[in-house]
Formats: sequence, C-alpha cells, structure tokens
Amino acid sequence: MNIVVLVKQVPDTWSERKLTDADHTLDRESADAVLDEINERAVEEALLLKEAHGGEVTVIAMGPGRATDAIRKALSMGADKAVHVSDDALHGSDVIATAKVLAKAIGTVEGFDLVIAGNEATDGRAGAIPAILAEILGLPQVTQLRKVTVEGTTVKGERETEEGVAHLEASLPAIVSVTEKINEPRYPSFKGIMAAKKKPVTTLTVADLGVDAGEVGLGGAWSGVIEASPKPPRSAGQRIDDEGVGGSKIAEYLVGQKLI
Repeated sequence: MNIVVLVKQVPDTWSERKLTDADHTLDRESADAVLDEINERAVEEALLLKEAHGGEVTVIAMGPGRATDAIRKALSMGADKAVHVSDDALHGSDVIATAKVLAKAIGTVEGFDLVIAGNEATDGRAGAIPAILAEILGLPQVTQLRKVTVEGTTVKGERETEEGVAHLEASLPAIVSVTEKINEPRYPSFKGIMAAKKKPVTTLTVADLGVDAGEVGLGGAWSGVIEASPKPPRSAGQRIDDEGVGGSKIAEYLVGQKLI
C-alpha cells in the first residue's frame, strides 16, 4: 500500500499557549513544540497497515522550519519519507487554505491508496481538514474511526457514537481520520532515530505546489480573530475546614455557585 499520513507540529499541551499581539494568531515560538499526539496515532496506524500489507508510508506536514522536528519524529517511528510544505506566506492560513495546500502536497505522492489524518489538531481543533480534503480531491471519506482495516481495494472502519458503533467502508483511494481510541503509538527506537536522519524529506513552497500566495495566509483567510484578551488569573479557592459539617458547607458553596 502507498499510504500518506498528515502530521502537524503543535504547542505542547503542557506549555502555556497564547496568541500574538500583532495579528492574534497562535504564538508558536512561545511554547515547546511537539508532534501532535493524534498524529502519532495516525502514523502508528499507517505503519500497522504497512506491516500487514507491505508498501510505503509518506508523512506530509505544513508548517514553519521547526516543524522538521515533528517530521523526524514520524520518520523515526518508521515512516519512509516526508514532504514538508514550508512558506512564510502560509502564516495565518485558515482550514480551507490549509486543506487546499495539503491537497496539492498529497498530489505529489504518486499513486497513493490511503490518506490518514487525526480527527482534529489540538491547537486549532477545527476537525474539518479530512472532510475538506475529501471534497477537494473527490475521494470518499471514512472519518472519526476507532478501528481501520483494509481488504483488497476496500477500507473498513468502526466509528463510535453515542448511539452505538457505526461500521463504514469505502473504495480506495480514500481519506481516513482516526480518534484517540485507534491504537497506542510506538516509541521510536534508537535504530529508528538514527535511520530517520537519512530518510528523504522534500521541502516545498506554495509556488512549487502551484498555489497562489494570495489565496493563503491571513490575507486569504475566510475567518480571523479581530480581538483577543488573555484569560484572567485564577483566583484563590475557598477553604472549608471539616468540623463535622464539611459536607453541608461544600453543598452550600456548590448551590451558591449554581453548580447543584
């Protein structure tokens, strides 16, 4: 199988995330950057399919220069090669522009069978990229999956909902998105880390992809943040000493806060 995995470098969830004062976009330099955890699971699923069916795994990332760290993490897990779309013109791109660029990047991978993505990134949380990609590329989408299997030219998946489990399938090539229940990603081995340094990474600009720079970035975004303010500092909590009536005092406090 020829599998493409979309990966993204995001600010670590343990770091403080904030917006820039200039344009209210995410300040990526103010926090530690990591490969998004849901993307690790997407890479793991691609590697499992490769182990079962043979083939090749290509990771694609769109982001600034430091995103190469996330790419190398995916390669050290076992992916074979990577495409890095990096261009200053992409700063501030919304989900529609991002999907257009990713669709062009996917098109550089000849004869792909399956595109795997996470259900949503932990920074923007739009959760729309897989569906928009499917529309742009004219491919079926099988999204929000907790299990993926491939049988011949068909991809099958299980989607967990509040009502139960939906069983879905589509003909290849197709777009798939996975949830956090799909698997437990492997840790890169020392051998994998060393091998990743020699694996090919192709860096492309929007011009290389034939994308008009005016269609991406803040200028081409269909939505934007007009105003933002930092969240207020946490106030001191209320301490309750239990002298036999602690439970009643807690209940009174919760009632006062309209929580019960």
